[in-house]
Amino acid sequence: MKIVMFYHTLVSDWNHGNAHFLRGVATELLQRGHDVEVFEPKDSWSRLNLVENMGTDPIDRFHEAYPGLESNLYDPGRFDPEAAVSGADLVIVHEWNHHSLVAKLGKLRRRHDFTLLFHDTHHRMVTEPAAMAAYDLSGYDGVLAFGEVLRRLYIARGLARRAWTWHEAADTRLFHPRPDIPRDDGDLVWIGNWGDNERAAELHEFLIEPVRRLGLRACVYGVRYPEQALKALRHAGIEYKGWLPNFQAPLVFARYQATIHVPRRAYVDALPGIPTIRPFEALACGIPLVSAPWEDREQLFSPGKDFLVAVNGTEMLEHLDRLLSDQQLAARLADHGLETIRRRHTCVHRVNELLGIHREISSGRTSESLSYPAA
Repeated sequence: MKIVMFYHTLVSDWNHGNAHFLRGVATELLQRGHDVEVFEPKDSWSRLNLVENMGTDPIDRFHEAYPGLESNLYDPGRFDPEAAVSGADLVIVHEWNHHSLVAKLGKLRRRHDFTLLFHDTHHRMVTEPAAMAAYDLSGYDGVLAFGEVLRRLYIARGLARRAWTWHEAADTRLFHPRPDIPRDDGDLVWIGNWGDNERAAELHEFLIEPVRRLGLRACVYGVRYPEQALKALRHAGIEYKGWLPNFQAPLVFARYQATIHVPRRAYVDALPGIPTIRPFEALACGIPLVSAPWEDREQLFSPGKDFLVAVNGTEMLEHLDRLLSDQQLAARLADHGLETIRRRHTCVHRVNELLGIHREISSGRTSESLSYPAA
């Protein structure tokens, strides 16, 4: 098949975690012999920030890590997507695209025989509902939502006729255990961005204070840390190491004894059941994980067996202390979490699901279902 993807960016993961999953899915599709083309605006926010802060070297290193993955850069003000989707069987449009491009592709769907899906991997349906409602999805075959609660919102609000739950997953070609690397760099590592105070209180409770009170050797990777956050890290004795290319995360996980997951507030309060991609990747690397609370409504994991759950900062401190002193517990958690990923949550599984959705749409397509209202 010819598969065309319109995403914010493929080459930059600077404050753009959605790139992780896109890379894994695109790689798997290419490995299966599909013709995959990715289009991204040349002025994408993540790419511009990456180059401004880190130069162009990370883009070169991306191509070394992902040979065969390429993206087509376009000027949003002049881009006509019709040539890009010519001959396509499946077109996927990520929700970080301009509203105008989303609408243009919906109109093209009315004149071409490809399957068109909108892909939502963020919390803006609850934090910025007006912006999401402004997307014209009337020409789309449906929505890929990275959680069941999000899928239901699209249907309930009348923004999509059909929607499927399509969780993120680990790219196990890159994210896998590295037993050849000793875990001697420290006790705890956390890889994540501070962001816009979406979890500032939680990071203080579940990361900074437990590390300070236990006196752990810990480090943090990520971007968009304000000065007050950096000061709090220093006070707790946590080393801040800045941005980390995501494809290097497995090497970092391999050098530490444990990691944690601290979900953003929107995923705890308004979009329960969505873990985001970080736990998938950590568990795929075989590192013991302790998570701040989130509700696993879709039974993606086995909490207590795949990872420990701390309901508050005190329990996080207790879990970390126990985990770091009990090697058998750490190994048991790591093994169980890794097996869960390999059995259910890899990009191979997600591509199987995607192709199944495409077949479902194609087999159920009738002349009536394709008669869209006039643009």
